[in-house]
Amino acid sequence: MNDMREVEVVVIGAGQAGLSSAHHLRRAGFEPDRGFVVLDHSPGPGGAWQFRWPSLTYGKVHGMHALPGMELDGADPARASSEVISEYFDRYERTFDLRVRRPVDVRAVREGSGGRLLVETSDGDWSARALISATGTWDRPFWPRYPGRETFRGRQLHTARYPGPEAFAGQRVVVVGGGASGTQHLLEIAPYAAATTWVTRRPPVFREGPFDEEAGRAAVALVEERVRQGLPPRSVVSVTGLPLNDAIRRGLADGVLDRQPMFERITPDGVEWADGRRVVADVILWATGFRPAVGHLAPLRLREPGGGIRVEGTRAVADPRIHLVGYGPSASTIGANRAGRAAVRDIRRLLAREERAAA
Repeated sequence: MNDMREVEVVVIGAGQAGLSSAHHLRRAGFEPDRGFVVLDHSPGPGGAWQFRWPSLTYGKVHGMHALPGMELDGADPARASSEVISEYFDRYERTFDLRVRRPVDVRAVREGSGGRLLVETSDGDWSARALISATGTWDRPFWPRYPGRETFRGRQLHTARYPGPEAFAGQRVVVVGGGASGTQHLLEIAPYAAATTWVTRRPPVFREGPFDEEAGRAAVALVEERVRQGLPPRSVVSVTGLPLNDAIRRGLADGVLDRQPMFERITPDGVEWADGRRVVADVILWATGFRPAVGHLAPLRLREPGGGIRVEGTRAVADPRIHLVGYGPSASTIGANRAGRAAVRDIRRLLAREERAAA
């Protein structure tokens, strides 16, 4: 399909950030298919949630905020979050008639003609006056490089492909990573595994007490400062610490959450530290996070020398037509809702200025 189609705004991604942005475009008077289009490469509704491991039930999900204009009520906490949230997103798309096109892979965003952007996809090209990139991080799992990784005879996998705790029955498992996923995986796997070892680069920080609005603002401000400087964003969780809940307390008390410093190298049958200490392992599970999926923006040369894209609010400083929602400080569900509204407000101003200049 090679026909060029014109639209005012292209939204890439239909997770929380993309659907929030599409909702606010709708409210601002943009019509689907004419004023805006949402392109999503996933097979169905649900964003990254549809790929989450089955043991992550809805009751275990922390900080899931409703999309704007529709609450998520009455969900069974024992059901898989992938099912609950995918169904919710599907209902949301239909209720607000967002007409998400899928599966569509966005291959590149380039400079087009007449000051417009050219969006190249697996389903033909789009010409747009502005673009909201809401692609999240799920498609870019981060695998740290350690000496000997290619020699390991066991199994290595990332959080993105975590199959659930039963798959580790009777095995010796090394879990790498000090974030929420790493601790959740470890606590789930321990009752099934023959042995577990928890390894992190930095000592984990556990947060006592409630995480109130003031603490949330302070955490977001730290992440925001990085993207304002053009540095790669860190997750909000990385600066808030881990909540010290009952499950974490039990894990600390029974020794499952006995953190070890990062190993020096990987050997064919396990891992080894600089002092010669070794742990034999059948599996290494990398719970080492994700990086922003922004490769499609590479032709626009938005990256700063520090490695990130410099952003003010949601707007790319190097190109005001580009907005990144769900990037850096807006990478939480509540942050994505607010950022979608802010991006649409900025885009309306940009398009209005262009129209006045052309008049």
